[in-house]
Amino acid sequence: RIPLVTDPWPFVEAGRRLSELHLGYETVPRYPLEGLDDPAYPDAGSEAAYPFFRVEKMGFAKVRDAQTGKLVADRSTVVYNSRITLSGIPQEAYRYQLGSRSAIEWIIDRYQVKTDKPSGIVNDPNDWSREVRDPRYIIDLLARIVTVSLETMTIVDSLPDLEIRADT
Repeated sequence: RIPLVTDPWPFVEAGRRLSELHLGYETVPRYPLEGLDDPAYPDAGSEAAYPFFRVEKMGFAKVRDAQTGKLVADRSTVVYNSRITLSGIPQEAYRYQLGSRSAIEWIIDRYQVKTDKPSGIVNDPNDWSREVRDPRYIIDLLARIVTVSLETMTIVDSLPDLEIRADT
């Protein structure tokens, strides 16, 4: 049940903005992560770009905790593959949650090569990059999801307090 509020228009407008943002996630600007556009990267139109941008399993970089001395995840930096490390992910981007984890963590978990043990079927997200003829698809998607996450929280944070009508 959706409650009736005294002024629904800020919520209507926020809903429109969120739907445009989330439906158009593949076309939003890429967040300017460090390491995203290194001039040493191969041209995205060349066949050499596919193995260069291939992802097996992304993960957070590890840093040593100053207090405990243990290695901990640095959520501002993602090791994309052995050649590419992306850094500069704002902590604020992790506020946008899909269930119990952030959208960034969801991408990191889902965009990896996995083999189903019973069937032996390999799920390789790099196949999609070839299908859409974009070797940078996954790396650019990660940068776009950072933008989507930040914009989503900006829209949500701008909503007024919920004032439910008394006559409902």
